[in-house]
Amino acid sequence: MTDPLSARGPALTDPESCNRFIERVFGGDRGKFDTFVETVRSAITPEVAVIVRGSSVTGHRAKGGQPFDADGPGTSDVDLTFVGGDMVKLYDSFHIPAIHSVPMGEDHPDAAPALKPLREKLCELAGRPVNIQATTDFVQYVRDVTMNQPYLVLIERQDGQSFEGGAPAADTPRASLPELDSLPLLGPP
Repeated sequence: MTDPLSARGPALTDPESCNRFIERVFGGDRGKFDTFVETVRSAITPEVAVIVRGSSVTGHRAKGGQPFDADGPGTSDVDLTFVGGDMVKLYDSFHIPAIHSVPMGEDHPDAAPALKPLREKLCELAGRPVNIQATTDFVQYVRDVTMNQPYLVLIERQDGQSFEGGAPAADTPRASLPELDSLPLLGPP
């Protein structure tokens, strides 16, 4: 079953969009991008999809229209979002309690203490700030329908579950969710 995140209107899954993201964020270095994605993948469970949005995807800021890295190399950030699973349980600060976190980053450095090592590694790999947010499938769906913001799918959900709560595909085994503190890059909060 294809993850609906990759099939919705503003979702960008084409190679050209991915290549533009790699060029903007990693200076065209595919190896750095692959390491970045694998680092994220090692910190999530199969129920989680990972997307990026914002100027790293569109090439310009929504407010003001300035180009990505307008203030110099490495000055624009990457807005990473975990969609689904139990990632919101790692957060202490929310826009909508328990379903849509604030982005852990410069403005909210302690929003998800267990994700600090992951964020530090991702910032190092990208050579720029990386903000990490978590949201539920429902909030992502509402954002798609109401906000029409483009996003790039970095990692599709691997459990066969649709983000609208549909049943897993018949040929896809349902993975069990490990305890959050046992995830490779996530320690105890």
